[in-house]
Amino acid sequence: MPLTFYDAKPVLHFHAVGARAVTSGEYVKDLPFFSDGPAGEGRPAVETVDAYISTENVTLFNTTTATGLSIPYPNISLHAIQRLEDPVDSAKKEVPGLFMQIETPPKEGEEDMPSVIELALIPSDPDTTTQQLYEAVTNCSNLVPDEDEEMDMDMENAHNNRIVIEGLSGIGMGTSDGGLPPPFPGSGGWITAENVGEYFDADGNWIGGGEGEGEEVEPLGEGAGRVRGHDEIDGEEAQNDTNGDDEEVNKRPRTD
Repeated sequence: MPLTFYDAKPVLHFHAVGARAVTSGEYVKDLPFFSDGPAGEGRPAVETVDAYISTENVTLFNTTTATGLSIPYPNISLHAIQRLEDPVDSAKKEVPGLFMQIETPPKEGEEDMPSVIELALIPSDPDTTTQQLYEAVTNCSNLVPDEDEEMDMDMENAHNNRIVIEGLSGIGMGTSDGGLPPPFPGSGGWITAENVGEYFDADGNWIGGGEGEGEEVEPLGEGAGRVRGHDEIDGEEAQNDTNGDDEEVNKRPRTD
């Protein structure tokens, strides 16, 4: 399974200089580019970072402490535009930012459940560049396949490896005890993608698929597979109407 649909050298789609990373104090220890905790009780932690949005990951780098974090797209379980209070000046109006939920692998000895970090990025010019930041993350994350979706597709393709012939007798949905349905009459087995050529020609006509099995298929009646024209159908209906009228005329009341 490919790690990404885009296997060339990573391409930078967006670069936000001087963006503010905002998170709750409980997540600071898991984000190495944060140098300090919250400014005060009940206040979020804020750090200035440069954000690099590439086709490979989201990288947040603190130029002051020379520390950063690269976040692969499969670890970003959610991203959306969110309006929040200005973390530096609460007197200002709400500003837009990119909200992300980031999944981190469980630590050794802990339950097999990832923890989630909530982080918001507020560009230096949020009113004009937040939408660009969001679109860059969206477009680049679409280049990376989701592992769970890939597994579901593989399972679905495995189930679809059998050709289903609708409308033919002998091919059912299974039996009440969970067993397989009976094979096609005269085929001696299932019709799959590997052996379909033994049973049908290039035009889709049934050619048998097995010799000497001793099974006979009852031939179809006269006119089977033939398309009738409107004139023929109208003529039959007129004939039926005439016969019906004659029968009504020829009926006599019964006397004892």
